[in-house]
Amino acid sequence: MLVEKTVKDFVAAVASKDPAPGGGSVSALASGLGAALTSMVGNLTIGRKAYNALEEDQKAIIDRNFEKVGRHIQRLNELIDEDTTAFNDYMDAMKLPKETDEEKATRKAAMEEALKKAMEVPLDAAKESLEVLKLQKAFGLYGNPNAITDVGVGALLACAGLEGALFNVLINLGGISDQAFVAEIKKECEALLKEGKELKEETLKIVYEKLQ
Repeated sequence: MLVEKTVKDFVAAVASKDPAPGGGSVSALASGLGAALTSMVGNLTIGRKAYNALEEDQKAIIDRNFEKVGRHIQRLNELIDEDTTAFNDYMDAMKLPKETDEEKATRKAAMEEALKKAMEVPLDAAKESLEVLKLQKAFGLYGNPNAITDVGVGALLACAGLEGALFNVLINLGGISDQAFVAEIKKECEALLKEGKELKEETLKIVYEKLQ
């Protein structure tokens, strides 16, 4: 499994001549690292003097977001491997025989089904990335001020992971014949990217203000 590799081995796998792991897995990793930084800020906040000075509703937000971010880290770790598996399944479908009309039809159907799966995985990663971005603003506002740059880096990574995942959604849509389905997914991608960028900018604004 990719998530069990050392950082050095993972980077080497990405840098190799093999097409997978590629941008989809790396995007999931980027968002996972962004979520991990958010969790770190939570660990550096909860139970500290500054945390105890917060209003009760502010503590509740930090506690709730801290609990949620752990689940997103776990899911994004899973998606690192799921993206590569989905790509490999598509490559297997491409290798099916195509001598007869029946074989061609079977191969085409298998390839389209594999493309839908290959599209669903990064779409899931983009949605997870957006959820991470939704959590980060609170840590910028109420988290340990000494870790404010970690909040910023986390937001940058989560947004990069979101947009990178959407690249993989869009390229896989190119091989799907159901145009109504394609149009619906493209619309969803646009909404995810718009909201993600807005959330990133909101968080970064807080980060830069606190760095003054």
